[in-house]
Amino acid sequence: MRPDKNKAIEMYKTMYTIRTFEERESQLYYQGLQDGFVHLYIGEEAIATGVCAALNKDDFITSTHRGHGHIIAKGGDLKKIMAELFGRKTGYCQGKGGSMHIAAFELGILGANGMVAGGIPIAAGAALSSMLRKTGQVTACFFGDGAINEGAFHSSLNLASAWKLPVVFVCENNRYGVSTPIARVTNIAEDLSVRAEAYNMPGRRLESDDVMRIYQAASEAVGRAREGGGPSLLVFDTARFLPHFQGEAESFPAYRPVNEVEEARCHDPLDHARKYLLTVEKLSSEELSAIESEIKKRVEEAIVFAQESEKPDPQTAGEGLFA
Repeated sequence: MRPDKNKAIEMYKTMYTIRTFEERESQLYYQGLQDGFVHLYIGEEAIATGVCAALNKDDFITSTHRGHGHIIAKGGDLKKIMAELFGRKTGYCQGKGGSMHIAAFELGILGANGMVAGGIPIAAGAALSSMLRKTGQVTACFFGDGAINEGAFHSSLNLASAWKLPVVFVCENNRYGVSTPIARVTNIAEDLSVRAEAYNMPGRRLESDDVMRIYQAASEAVGRAREGGGPSLLVFDTARFLPHFQGEAESFPAYRPVNEVEEARCHDPLDHARKYLLTVEKLSSEELSAIESEIKKRVEEAIVFAQESEKPDPQTAGEGLFA
């Protein structure tokens, strides 16, 4: 199913919002305005955008330590996200979650997770809940290549397949688990989607520069899950344009060749989407510039909102805990 013009424009807006938010976030971090670790999604925007565009508002997602893009793509409020990154009580988790642990249950965002593979069993549980409640909801589970060798991955895919749970497993394969090349820790590095064969579920490998193709693949997998066909594994070969986390070596670290990053930037998903809108959907450059200007304005408003918001009262630190 090819997206119509309005859908294509909305997906570009989402991608550009993620890119602008993350670029500003990088600047804010290096200005010393935020604490903690920040892992940016620049270069991978088309994955979150295409997958979440295939979901309904009441569907679920689980995210990762590199989760800002997923949360924005699922409809997250920029002001609340930015406030959370600033540690303010107007954030999604009242400033207690920070960059790696944002959750917004009202949007179906079951939480970003600092643990590698931590969101995968949560996604299987959410899908089981949907099945038992007969709601027709689907869960999209985002994780990186580093998670594909974890026990939580295997046990969750096994259970999801055995019970035909309505979940789409989405592997964002940026080829490095922090600094470890995936080829050093698995002998299927050329195509991680073959892991699906062990659990008798569909597995697809795609590039991450074409949001239209990602949307099509995700729509098929989501539709299959919603109709009772069970889970799928989608593997997107991608690249992070920046280091693993902000504050890592200013130049690209020794484990990742500079030419590899330069090559990845030649396949920028935003460039691909711009070209599609200009040539296929016949948007003018002026229309595209107007869209981008409005998004930049919204991001700046989110920053102001976050900076002007109050910090949480230390006396509330224990509120919201289960134990």
